[in-house]
Amino acid sequence: MASVLWGFHAKHLSGGRGDCLQSQNKHQMGGGRLKILVLSFYFRPDLSAGSFRTTAFVDALKQKMSVDGQIDVLTTLPNRYSSFSVDASAEERTPGLSIVRIALPPHQSGMFDQARAFIVFAREVLRHTRAQEYDLVFATSSRLMTAVLGAWVAYKKRIPLYLDIRDIFVDTIKDVLPRHFAILAKPVFVLLEHLTINSASKVNLVSRGFAQYFSARYPKQRFSYFTNGIDDEFLSLKAPESGTRTSESLEVLYAGNLGEGQGLHAIIPDLAKRMRGRIRFKIIGDGGRKDVLRAALASAGVDNVELLPPMKRAQLIAAYQAADVLFLHLNDYDAFRKVLPSKLFEYGAIGKPIWAGVSGYAAEFVRAELDNSAVFYPCNVDEAEQVFRQLRLQNEPRLGFVAKFARTNIANELVNDVVNTIS
Repeated sequence: MASVLWGFHAKHLSGGRGDCLQSQNKHQMGGGRLKILVLSFYFRPDLSAGSFRTTAFVDALKQKMSVDGQIDVLTTLPNRYSSFSVDASAEERTPGLSIVRIALPPHQSGMFDQARAFIVFAREVLRHTRAQEYDLVFATSSRLMTAVLGAWVAYKKRIPLYLDIRDIFVDTIKDVLPRHFAILAKPVFVLLEHLTINSASKVNLVSRGFAQYFSARYPKQRFSYFTNGIDDEFLSLKAPESGTRTSESLEVLYAGNLGEGQGLHAIIPDLAKRMRGRIRFKIIGDGGRKDVLRAALASAGVDNVELLPPMKRAQLIAAYQAADVLFLHLNDYDAFRKVLPSKLFEYGAIGKPIWAGVSGYAAEFVRAELDNSAVFYPCNVDEAEQVFRQLRLQNEPRLGFVAKFARTNIANELVNDVVNTIS
């Protein structure tokens, strides 16, 4: 596939992208309806940042489209966690919107399982799009390959591509893959990233921490920065009452993925043991390192950590509201200095104290945007215990933060940017 991509890369750089845009302008001026393809590995009702983001984008896009416009969403049946299942229709069709959810083979968090699942997704996307005509492809991607798939479809259809990049996969594979595999795989992914980013008409980056990486490598590309945001479920919450907690043992909550990237197995056992009698950890979620975390807790003899499976959004919000402190952690890898965890937006909307083990851009963001937060360097137990004392153990609504980062507003701005790509 890489050899073919070289061909489409050359065509785009030699005028293919401009030809596509000219064709689209002519199509729109002629009164034809606008038809957009949205590719996302996750979509409602799945539990993931990609699902929440893409769902909000599609809702906003539908509001923007004319009555005869059409949005086709190609995604997967809920598969984020093997331990959490939720019913979803394989197909949903309403006026102006078609959602097709592709069934994947059973898979865990392993690289080969995920690769096999993506191959099934890609094959079905190509089958569904073969006889369809579109005016633009919007692809949102964290692990690069959905972006590559979107680039391939856009090339075959000779239409513009708008990419929404949620992670720098080339930058993370050295940290999250076995070393021998990463050495072999990285040149391939570097090539795929190069061809894909350069083929896009526009690229959005969800974190400004990505700016230096991408602008240095792709100086001719146009970038925008529409972040993740706060979902409506959090905006409608009753503001928490202020007041200092008096409980002797505080409940500290983490909710999210339990993978190598979060590195909870590298911080929670020692931190929980050290702060036994002062805090109790409640950890909600699943992922590739959950068993490692469970084993580390047992080995350390920790009895103040409760592990719970993923839960529905309403239950999760109730758990947030019941907690005293919200905890976040990213592993001590260079790549994670650039990311902005989507979880921060949920946490920020709740009004609880935030205890965050992050570095780089995420640390800057927390300090600048989130009152009543304490930041420590990832995996540093001593500093984590020290900065915990900085927290005001009370609820404090972050009204300015909520107004600034409402996902609906961000999604509307992203939609306007996408539509401008073909107008």
